[in-house]
Amino acid sequence: MAKQLAGLSPKHFLWTVEDRVAQVRLNRPERKNPLTFESYAELRDTFRDLVYADDVDAVVFLPNGGNFCSGGDVHEIIGPLVDMDMKQLLAFTRMTGDLVKAMLNCGKPIITAVDGVAVGAGAIIAMASDIRLATPEAKTGFLFTRVGLAGCDMGACAMLPRIIGQGRAAELLYTGRTMSAEEGDRWGFYNRLIDADSLEAEALELARRIVAGPTFAHGITKTQLNQEWSMGLDQAIEAEAQAQAICMQTRDFERAYRAFVAKEKPVFEGD
Repeated sequence: MAKQLAGLSPKHFLWTVEDRVAQVRLNRPERKNPLTFESYAELRDTFRDLVYADDVDAVVFLPNGGNFCSGGDVHEIIGPLVDMDMKQLLAFTRMTGDLVKAMLNCGKPIITAVDGVAVGAGAIIAMASDIRLATPEAKTGFLFTRVGLAGCDMGACAMLPRIIGQGRAAELLYTGRTMSAEEGDRWGFYNRLIDADSLEAEALELARRIVAGPTFAHGITKTQLNQEWSMGLDQAIEAEAQAQAICMQTRDFERAYRAFVAKEKPVFEGD
């Protein structure tokens, strides 16, 4: 059943929708925007609902106050976790992983624009996005070993090596050190670096360009990008044949053909 999310009023982060592009900002800039139990859960639920939203076609995660996200709040998350039993701890770690699953399965392209600090779960949110932009000042860190935990958090050991390579991912996940913006750009974690005064405008312009395309087909592309990780080549080629046949039944495919014949630019409507 279709949902309308343009008017969503979340309690634990900022949300606006303009031109079918949702903008998300964590909203504790005085603390570099840490996550809490409540913001984790509300983000997870929002991305789950995006699957059914027919008024949002892309999402842009933006920084707030010069920083993206400082990870889980030390006082509101890390402290309470020390006193939890195993069942409670597993419920929490599954919830954080469910945010990544919801992002991967929301059916909408996600662009993350990073300025300042993006560490811990903040780095994971960037990692789980489809496209990542950053300023030269961005500092990205998978800090889990620095608080006595394994580097395998929220899918990092599966996803990060696919983005930057096994050896580079291993170094970051074992040491917890910060990846500079230059490293992130050179290694392919970031699509490109952009000056801070242009970052948000360029991220939103990229989102609008994507939204102007065939949005139903974009959802298929996102699904295939994620599902083909676990396929052999024969399976992937067959899955793409089926996916493309589905897209060939859309009116956007016909619109593109008729526009080409008329020597006009196609206007896609997402159906």
